[in-house]
Amino acid sequence: MNTMTESEWRLFLSFGTRTAKLASRRPDGRPHVAPIWFVLEANDLVFTTHSDSVKGKNLRHDPRVMLAVDDEQPPFAFVLVEGSATLSDLSPPELLPWTTRIAMRYMGTEQADAYGKRNAVEGEILVRVPLSKVTARKGIAD
Repeated sequence: MNTMTESEWRLFLSFGTRTAKLASRRPDGRPHVAPIWFVLEANDLVFTTHSDSVKGKNLRHDPRVMLAVDDEQPPFAFVLVEGSATLSDLSPPELLPWTTRIAMRYMGTEQADAYGKRNAVEGEILVRVPLSKVTARKGIAD
């Protein structure tokens, strides 16, 4: 197993349509894990969620998170991001560039506008997790 360089893990996180699995903590202490669509923006991993979703409620209660992104094909690799999320309540027009950018990654250019508009709604929040604590390994099966 080998440690990835920063340029390698940034490329890994941005490659294709890999989702992140977001771990957050419910108010009663139980863990919650959910897949998310995301993009990298400078030194942040960025995604959106609705404030009324389990994720949104958990993040308002406790912003500490852990995210896992992995390659399930041999020789296997993963990136873990641990941090404290920052939540921004933006208006739908302010969210639209973000939701469209995220949609473009996962749904492609042809459907990006439609999915961007679908997700830029009242109550949706922009979430940033700083890339300050990253664990990245490649060649797990080597």
